Amino acid sequence: MNDFELFGNIKKAENFIDRIKNGNFLFSFVISYTETCEIPGITFAGADKDSIKFTPPADAEYLYYGNCKTIDKIPMTPDGKPTPALLTKVALESSSIPHIVINAGSKISPQLPFIQTGLSPGKNISINPAMTDSQVSQAVDYGRIVGRTLASMTDCMIIGESIPGGTTTALAVLLALGYKAKVSSSIPNNPVILKNQIASMALEGLDSDNPYSIVAKVGDPMIPFVTGMLSSASEINPVMLAGGTQMTAVLAFASKIGFNDKNTAIGTTCYISDDESANFKNLVSEIADIPAIAVNPHLENSKFPGLRAFSEGFAKEGVGAGGSIIASMLKTRIDHSKFLELAEKEYHRIFTSL
Repeated sequence: MNDFELFGNIKKAENFIDRIKNGNFLFSFVISYTETCEIPGITFAGADKDSIKFTPPADAEYLYYGNCKTIDKIPMTPDGKPTPALLTKVALESSSIPHIVINAGSKISPQLPFIQTGLSPGKNISINPAMTDSQVSQAVDYGRIVGRTLASMTDCMIIGESIPGGTTTALAVLLALGYKAKVSSSIPNNPVILKNQIASMALEGLDSDNPYSIVAKVGDPMIPFVTGMLSSASEINPVMLAGGTQMTAVLAFASKIGFNDKNTAIGTTCYISDDESANFKNLVSEIADIPAIAVNPHLENSKFPGLRAFSEGFAKEGVGAGGSIIASMLKTRIDHSKFLELAEKEYHRIFTSL
């Protein structure tokens, strides 16, 4: 608990932790895609523009295999900083938390067993509507089916995601729903101006206050699908949305279509909650009366520059890393020093096998 910061509704956060700490967890990993990520300068989720579409399936493969099938190396930035999936993998494996992959609009399918939704990737919101209203309705409905099923199998469901460019579509959705959002980035120098320009372009001509139509015009497939999952799963058991900016967009949409706030929390890393270019803490409190938990894995103490980079603003979060670490620490009672030791061991394995 010393490694956790509680905010939002703190009393609810304490109760949420007490309810889930002795139970079973299931990590559901939703992979998706928005063509918005192809805008130059938006994301570092991949070594180059052509490789970005491989990041979500490669993250999924790495969690299972420890290596990737669709690409030769694990996803990393151009200068070799690894995917936050490394943190997620260490958390899940060290605590024997099972996980399942769901394809909700990824351009490339992972080479492993997964739940196939048949949802299409989202369009570039600066040029076209991301989806049709009917596609959003279908994504929500499919999410509800999957969420209801998975929640009945566990005491607490953790939902993580991988969608390159997702902070930009999340920003547009949050602004369209009336929130004064400032969102995080996968790079230290958050391209705030570019993201706001894209969001503004996407919001031009938006003349509907229907939340489904808003998400259809400026969102991405992950947002309605995970919202559907949250909507049904939170009626059964506790749900932890594992992530930062994108999960606040999910929460905002869910607050319009319905979910059980008594069974819902957000879990993230301190690198998101402490990000001064964003307003994550205030945003969560503004959207819903739910708890938020931020874990500090103290990666700044690592002997490896690639791991220290997370604490310096690279990636910060992703692949459900924060929520997975929180669940792992609750289940195994390990602290940040033991987690860092395990993360360094995995980092060394990856970079000596390249």
